Amino acid sequence: MAKNVADQLVEMLVNAGIKRIYAVTGDSLNNVNDAVRREGSIEWIHVRHEEAGAYAAGAEAQLNGLACCAGSSGPGHVHLINGLYDANRSGAPVIAIASTIASFEFGSDYFQETNTIKLFDDCSLYNQIATTPKQLPRMLQAAIQTAIHQKGVAVIGLPGDLTEQNAAEITTATQVFKAAAEVTPSADDLQQFVGLIGQHNKITIFCGIGAADAHDEIVELSAKINATVAYSFRAKMDIQYGNPNEIGMTGLLGLPAAYHSMHESDLLILLGTDFPYTPFMPTDCKIVQVDLKPERLGRRAKVDVGLHGSVKDTLKALLPLIVQKQDDSFLKAQLAIYAEVKQKMQTYVDDPGKKDLIHPEFVASTINELATADAIFTVDTGMCCVWGSRYIHATGKRKMLGSFNHGSMANAMPQAIGAALACPGRQVIALCGDGGLSMMLGDLATITQYKLPIKIIVFNNRSLGMVKLEMEVAGLPDWQTDMHNPDFALVAQAMGIKGFTVTDPDGVKQALQEAFMYKGPALVNIMTDPNALAMPPKIEFEQVKGMALSMTKLILNGRMDEVLDTVKANYKHLF
Repeated sequence: MAKNVADQLVEMLVNAGIKRIYAVTGDSLNNVNDAVRREGSIEWIHVRHEEAGAYAAGAEAQLNGLACCAGSSGPGHVHLINGLYDANRSGAPVIAIASTIASFEFGSDYFQETNTIKLFDDCSLYNQIATTPKQLPRMLQAAIQTAIHQKGVAVIGLPGDLTEQNAAEITTATQVFKAAAEVTPSADDLQQFVGLIGQHNKITIFCGIGAADAHDEIVELSAKINATVAYSFRAKMDIQYGNPNEIGMTGLLGLPAAYHSMHESDLLILLGTDFPYTPFMPTDCKIVQVDLKPERLGRRAKVDVGLHGSVKDTLKALLPLIVQKQDDSFLKAQLAIYAEVKQKMQTYVDDPGKKDLIHPEFVASTINELATADAIFTVDTGMCCVWGSRYIHATGKRKMLGSFNHGSMANAMPQAIGAALACPGRQVIALCGDGGLSMMLGDLATITQYKLPIKIIVFNNRSLGMVKLEMEVAGLPDWQTDMHNPDFALVAQAMGIKGFTVTDPDGVKQALQEAFMYKGPALVNIMTDPNALAMPPKIEFEQVKGMALSMTKLILNGRMDEVLDTVKANYKHLF
């Protein structure tokens, strides 16, 4: 039997290193599904919702370098969009197969017709639709090359009638080239960098995900110039460990130490970061930025010197030019502040809360204690990001994934699916909010179907916690943020997952231990304190005024008990 286009597509995906396709099959996608079945070495992961498939593919791509998802005509591939936005903004190399209606029906307002070019244009780096057998292999090769080397999403529109046509041989390459290059700034730029380091003694290094592979060089540089090392959330697992000069994160989820150090510096070195929160950046010091993508230089801070290069290659070239600094007074002072901050953070762990009001900080710290040294964590957007960023510590082997750039709800559980399939044998722990988990409950069945030993920890605060805080800071009484939840442990059990519910702080550790030791998937539903707040590293007067105004409105509306609960839950921050 002659090879058809669907067979050729699957063959090229396998040769590129794709291990599985996350999808819901149907109509225009059925020939691809059948080609996967016949080929035999690639899996078809039947997710319950295409958005979950896109998130899972994004997670796998971040861990293993390349992944694939697919959606069928119209509604099927439309469901991919949110997960693809997240993958593209996270720099995750994902191939998305958007199968669609038969090509001869294009432009006729046919059933389930969409314009895939318009639809995926804003969430992809490559986006084309093949309508002839000769186009498909050329487009797919270009798509894979783009996804890998530009790091993002590549979409191939695939009409259903094309998949059953005979494959065509082409004269250009169908293989994938994973070439790598060393990228270093010019000698003049490096000398300018060296000169600035020599002129200043109060130096902070701030690292983003682009510095992830330069851990050892960053530690060496910070020791040579007596600089503190701060980092973004995405970079934490790669930068924090084995780093005696680290001082934590800044930003909305960060801590005062990093914010203070950056604002007390006379030189700030930005390495591989596109940190978006400009209010957290200092404006009255010299700033050097190093990035592999030169178009990012200066778009987040008032940069004095911008260098084009990979962080690792740049620091390798820079280190031999640096003379050891002797003055370490700034470094010692900032580390002392960091030690005090960590001590204050520990007070929330030492006070675990009470029945139905378990402190989430205590829960996250216990997870950190019990998790394996190479665990993979996924965190839902919102308060779970706060507790994960502050209380889950790096070991050099752990990974943490989230919707850090796109900020979508409901990402943790489907990302855990991708992580578990990409890294079998490693512990995968999903830190889920009750709001996030509620949005994607159906894919608990996917976890059961593929026997994935994922551990889902639900921080059940019966509310949209981060939204509630946003409203209060803005001076608004929280409205329609409360959640009427099912018993998530019973839901899990109905799906074939071992379920636990914890209402008392004394039961947290035992439930987590049992869940982590259980051989299959487990869900731990923990009733956390809905009034626990995430205080940012710098509190503006307007935020204080907004919170006070919000509390006043609650009092006037007869919700005095809630005001008192908020104060009690956060007295360590507020007083």
